[in-house]
Amino acid sequence: MSDRISLERVKKLRGSITPPPDKSISHRAIMLASIADGKSIVRNFLGAEDTMSTLNAFRKLGVKIEDKGKKIIIGGKGIHGLKEPADIIDCGNSGTTARLMSGILAGNPFFSALTGDASLRQRPMARVINPLKEMGAEISARNGDKYLPMKIKGGPLKAINYKMPVASAQVKSCLILAGLYAKGTTAITEPQKSRDHTERMLKAMGANIEVKGLNIRVQGLGNKKLNPIDITIPSDFSSAAFFIAGALIVPDSEILIKNVGMNPTRTGFLKVIKEMGADIKIENIRDVSGEPVADIHCKTTSNLKAVKIGRNIMPSLIDEFPILCVLATQAEGVTEIKGAEELRFKESDRIQAMAEGLRKMGAEVKEFKDGLSIKGNAKLKGASIDSYKDHRIAMAFSIAALIAKGKTTINGISSVNISFPGFFEMLKRLTH
Repeated sequence: MSDRISLERVKKLRGSITPPPDKSISHRAIMLASIADGKSIVRNFLGAEDTMSTLNAFRKLGVKIEDKGKKIIIGGKGIHGLKEPADIIDCGNSGTTARLMSGILAGNPFFSALTGDASLRQRPMARVINPLKEMGAEISARNGDKYLPMKIKGGPLKAINYKMPVASAQVKSCLILAGLYAKGTTAITEPQKSRDHTERMLKAMGANIEVKGLNIRVQGLGNKKLNPIDITIPSDFSSAAFFIAGALIVPDSEILIKNVGMNPTRTGFLKVIKEMGADIKIENIRDVSGEPVADIHCKTTSNLKAVKIGRNIMPSLIDEFPILCVLATQAEGVTEIKGAEELRFKESDRIQAMAEGLRKMGAEVKEFKDGLSIKGNAKLKGASIDSYKDHRIAMAFSIAALIAKGKTTINGISSVNISFPGFFEMLKRLTH
């Protein structure tokens, strides 16, 4: 398969789709089921590259995992049942795998080492290493404990009170998982609310975890057990966002997006596009395995308005930043997105990648340390775009291409398999 695609303007997007299962929940289901006592069933599992990194990692730790496609059966080994891996654990491109696993491995009395691909080896790990060391873990990593590879000699941990400097669901989840192994109650305070799938799942499994606003308290399990789960994973909201945006800006479009996870810590994008005036309806709201789920009905909206987006809402739309930038090019006025400096440390520097690509397509963009301002009503033109092997950049520019004059070529599209295998086929099905 070629690692590039050329796309042109389309007349409309029409139809109904079900995006792939949620990536964040898929990761956590494998991890927590592996340290639960007994057999767990994970239905509608995302079989993408990132989540397979997690699945393969826990196989290396001695967990029996049967992969039956969308259904995964996990023989949980209990909180103290993992075994020392015979080899280095490769986390691929997955920051979630590396950061969350480090919390579990820190509490296990054996040696382990984590690495990843070239991109992951450039992403900051000190944010989990430092608090884990405070809890008593023996960890060292490359370049003064900043980057993978990382080696962990796990053992008894002690509870800490930790005030997180930046909102990060990965760091929070890592410390919650380490807290299960610690003696006493670990208290974590986040600066803004980040996604809470770990907390919801652990509560369902019988862990003693308490959430009040921005404060989380988790009690060490000691000799207690985590109960196994039978969970059905909803469709990924972050994957749905690309099609929501497509429906809003491609003329004469109407899409029904089914079975989408609507966890309030993930849907800041909805709040923002409603403020922009989007023609969108949320239908058939229900609860699936402790997570709110709904169908999203969206139509072309020709009079989108510019918005100002600040730090407080950023954690709940962190993954939607690239596609939000594309929407901003079509809104009336200047959209300003601030408080997003975390995005410089994702699979790529997403702030720089979006600024560069949108300018090539003819948009007026100003870049700040922590975000962008984008002038709306832009007449986009086709260009050659570098996705920097970042799945969300590649997908965002694929949507921009549908309204641009001429041909847009996007390079580095194999990265899309990290979160959304079948994205281009789904897009083609809706294209008329």
